[in-house]
Amino acid sequence: MADTLAVMDVVGCERAALLAADATGPLAIVFAATHPERTAALILFGTTCCGLRKPDYPWSWSEDEWEAYADEVEEGWGDPAFVEKFLRGLAPTLDLDDATVRTFTTYFRVAASPGSAAAIDRMERDTDVRHVLPSIQVPTLVMHRKGDQVYFLEEGRYIAERIPGARFVELEGTDHLWWVGDDEALANEAERFLASVRTEEAEFDRALATVLFTDIVGSTEHTATLGDRAWNELLERHHAIVRAILRRYHGREVDTAGDGVFATFDGPARAIRCAQAVVEAVRVLGIEVRAGLHTGEVQTVGDKVRGIAVHIGARVGALASSGEVLVSQTVKDLVAGSGLAFEDAGEHELKGVPDSWRLFRVVSERHEKPVLEHSGD
Repeated sequence: MADTLAVMDVVGCERAALLAADATGPLAIVFAATHPERTAALILFGTTCCGLRKPDYPWSWSEDEWEAYADEVEEGWGDPAFVEKFLRGLAPTLDLDDATVRTFTTYFRVAASPGSAAAIDRMERDTDVRHVLPSIQVPTLVMHRKGDQVYFLEEGRYIAERIPGARFVELEGTDHLWWVGDDEALANEAERFLASVRTEEAEFDRALATVLFTDIVGSTEHTATLGDRAWNELLERHHAIVRAILRRYHGREVDTAGDGVFATFDGPARAIRCAQAVVEAVRVLGIEVRAGLHTGEVQTVGDKVRGIAVHIGARVGALASSGEVLVSQTVKDLVAGSGLAFEDAGEHELKGVPDSWRLFRVVSERHEKPVLEHSGD
């Protein structure tokens, strides 16, 4: 998302219509929900929102199927026979003569090493953005070919039904790749949709955000031990450290009432790493803090941030132990592939919030191969 914003800023684009196909769909979904002020419209084609099969999402692969596929990718990536088999699954009507297979074989080898390709597939497997769909407030068009065997038609319908006001269009054909088959029908639908969007002047005050709450553990005891003056001085030093770290991780301070901090972020991974940095940094002051995070839709009114997501984040923070960073499952699901690791903290009732919530504590980061690795060629 930061890359997308950087490109838009460089070319002077205030708002863009996003078109995402295949595995880029989840990125566009989260971007549109997080940055409605920069998103004029969202167009999704032949994509998914959940990589792993779930009881209420039966169309994706199982864990074993994903692992078998990732192994096949790592073993065959860049081999002409694998490339041909891969393309026949994506685009049954594509004319795969020798020249075409050679071209795509070269493309595969240049684009990624076998290990990188497999790592990207595993990241796609672990991604789940279903809970983000209701937060999208921008005009949305979802298109899907009826015979798509990579992501099924039902997945496109599932996405459209959960995005408020989204339009769903079924297209004829079996090709998963948008530029194979009847691409003119796809282009015509997109053109009609964008023409209607251009006439709309909508203002959005709601967006997806990650909220962070921290507070000092045992503040009452510290106050009694230090006295009011020394405690206030300690609080000022605490706030200065936290503010510096917030700037580093692009967080926005909302409130520092009492002995805690409330901040928002446009990316959950940055928010988690910011929380970890705060926990470590304030120990030099002889204090411990705890932190809680949740990602959800918030409403901004002036300098205030409101919404149920704020209450959930505060409740999660209140359940954290000393020196602990606790997150909701929503946050965990959004940072797949980031290297962050989690430990199940069980289900909890959050005061004033419906249903039970599964929470996770952040543990040390995984040490995996980087996604971009040298192929050795």
